[in-house]
Amino acid sequence: MRMAGAGAAADNRRMQSPFQQDHTPAPVLIAGGGIGGMAMALSLHQVGVPCVVLEAVPELKPLGVGINLQPNAVRELFDLGIGADALDRIGLAAREWALVGRNGNEVYAEPRGVLAGYRWPQYAVHRGQLQMLLADAVRKRLGPGAVQLGRRVTGYRQTADGVTALVEDRDGSRHEIAGRLLLAADGLHSAVRAQMHPNQPPIQWGGAIMWRGTSPGVPVRSGASFVGLGSARHRVVFYPISPVDPATGLATINWIAEITVDNRDGWTQGDWNRRVQLADFTHHFDGWNDGWVDVPAMLRGAAEVFEYPMIDRDPVPTWVDGRVALLGDAAHVMYPVGSNGASQAIVDARVLAAELVAHGVGPAALAAYDRRLCADISALVLRNRGAGPFGLLNLVDERCGGVFDRIDDVIPAAERDAFMARYKAAAGFAIETLNAAPPTVAPGARVLES
Repeated sequence: MRMAGAGAAADNRRMQSPFQQDHTPAPVLIAGGGIGGMAMALSLHQVGVPCVVLEAVPELKPLGVGINLQPNAVRELFDLGIGADALDRIGLAAREWALVGRNGNEVYAEPRGVLAGYRWPQYAVHRGQLQMLLADAVRKRLGPGAVQLGRRVTGYRQTADGVTALVEDRDGSRHEIAGRLLLAADGLHSAVRAQMHPNQPPIQWGGAIMWRGTSPGVPVRSGASFVGLGSARHRVVFYPISPVDPATGLATINWIAEITVDNRDGWTQGDWNRRVQLADFTHHFDGWNDGWVDVPAMLRGAAEVFEYPMIDRDPVPTWVDGRVALLGDAAHVMYPVGSNGASQAIVDARVLAAELVAHGVGPAALAAYDRRLCADISALVLRNRGAGPFGLLNLVDERCGGVFDRIDDVIPAAERDAFMARYKAAAGFAIETLNAAPPTVAPGARVLES
């Protein structure tokens, strides 16, 4: 059991959970109200476990840009009662995934979602709007007090039968909140992970810089295609996250422009995401106009642009310490090359809920969750560090310098298909496996209290 510093604990004030006022059991505490934290709250409610979400920001706002939800995560949302009607309001069902070389010739393309044979669609959605959708569902189902804003979890203490979250409010006051478990979905800079693994290496940056924004534009190819254009070290990724507006003929296009630079001096900008001007980076993409897509015009169409280093953390050997568990980015922040960061956070929540059903609300359930996911997803973090599905562009670069007329002369179709099949299997969304799998949380399953 890893203990918080004695001085910090002495300064804290003990706070009884609101769930204990009528002598009901202490709730499960969730640190972080992002996508993973809200999916966790909904999953706990579904299986009959009281919980409360402690979120650091004073107000939830629909921040961020586009993300993809893979069929394995969409399946879990559907099982939570977040259906296609809701997802259609905040995004668009994806139809195709494609890689295109710098000279406009296709490297690889495949259908996505139900068109690929999955029983569930893939969605491109606005990250912030998805978070708000889930938060609204939490408040509606669990009550307005289930999400407590302006409350940052800074650490924890454990006893044989419970856990205490150390919480700091926006005004600097500190409290202790008792819970049965602490589930930390508090992101890249997780204080819970830092206590659980105090000697973890620093954030890892491999040299890639991303600029992200959204612009109005005409969707290309299928009308709902995810397109990666360029090379492994110099590319643009773009896809629509809204239907076409009948009045304008335009959709909201999410885009990521990326280059890779020498990283020997580390990240020197200070901020992990910051607003930048178009002139700071668009020169890297001058002349990228193949007729079917005008990249400079797309970049210039953004109202605001944010710069991010492409970062992750080295995997840790366990996500669990007794009654405390990590999920989402706190457990496995990964390079966004496989469109599975948010998807995996949702899957984490569902697997954890299933293990609570199987083992009860205690350390045994968290240990089972750790055994099911930690090793495999840690391997996926490292696989994504090696370019993930964009590794096909690495092969093109290695074999022909990125310029070709016929991709079959560079990488035969069978080799391309095998490459993608290996990635899908590692990421947990191989079609046959996912379609045949039983629900993660059985319909009607409830945690039986002893």
